Amino acid sequence: MRILLTGAAGFIGSHVADLLADAGHRVVALDALLPEAHGPAAPTWSARHQPVTGDVRDGALLDRLLDGVDAVCHQAAMVGHGLDPSDAPRYAAHNVLGTAELLAAMHRAGVDRLVLASSMVVYGEGRYHCGTHGVVRPGRRRPADLAAGRYEPPCPDCGAPLTPGLVPEHAPLEPRSTYAATKLAQEHLVAAWAAQTGGRAWALRYHNVYGPRMPRDTPYAGVASLFRSALAAGRPPTVLEDGRQRRDFVHVTDVARANLLALGTPAPEPLTPVNVCSGEPHTIGELAATLSAAMSGPPPVAAGGARAADVRHVVADPSRAAELLGFRGRVGFADGVAGFATAELRAPAVVPAA
Repeated sequence: MRILLTGAAGFIGSHVADLLADAGHRVVALDALLPEAHGPAAPTWSARHQPVTGDVRDGALLDRLLDGVDAVCHQAAMVGHGLDPSDAPRYAAHNVLGTAELLAAMHRAGVDRLVLASSMVVYGEGRYHCGTHGVVRPGRRRPADLAAGRYEPPCPDCGAPLTPGLVPEHAPLEPRSTYAATKLAQEHLVAAWAAQTGGRAWALRYHNVYGPRMPRDTPYAGVASLFRSALAAGRPPTVLEDGRQRRDFVHVTDVARANLLALGTPAPEPLTPVNVCSGEPHTIGELAATLSAAMSGPPPVAAGGARAADVRHVVADPSRAAELLGFRGRVGFADGVAGFATAELRAPAVVPAA
């Protein structure tokens, strides 16, 4: 197949590009090379794909690149929590407007197959069970509780402690950050495109992706990269809250393979969401401690507190991806984190001026 890959030089996109090319597909690689993701220069590992430097908001460029394309794999996005609400216009411009322009160009070109890089952040808090009220949806945690070290969300009906569980794709969607809101907006736009055109799309809801080529030394980076940067500088990794927040850490090579599977599998619904995860939940504290041990660094420090957009537990149900795509994570947590301790990362990012 001839595949347009947006964000082809990015952390995840570059691995997708390599895997697609190795599988014999023709990759049309597009990336805006935003300095806060890539640093001051294009990464050397993307040179084999001869990427086009350009913006998904450029309709004329998309019209040219989509000529003869069979499917689109849309990885391009601004990621992370951001710095503060002043980031909102840039998130909306790149993630929402960019996706809208891409979908419009796909319609003009008659391309009806899409794989969208979505995210677990669309869920907000994960899935919880109350002994009295069954499955419940806790509200936002109160600042007073966080300040007092009460991190677990209580039952919204009776205030009792809750048991976290696995989040299925049909769980309610409740984004709690600007980034999360734009990722859900992407899914809504794709669903509308599919309904209007008869197209088919997968929404791959990535959980906490880590591995080689992660951005570093930037507030937009993932937690694994932040921990590694601290350890490389001889500092202990700082864990917010008490470090017991549960997540699913999935290796980037597994994520790339999920994209390859999705591109080769017809989506059964106009928009078919699936969790892309390892199926092996761990706490943030475990990640920090395991990485510290692998780098022979100081143990992590639990600092308390929480960022406004943080949620307590989000752990994925991997069964739908296994059923529909035949996808299961292959890289185990211990091996993946040990490899990440010495993996090549990107050059220091350039943080835009306020």
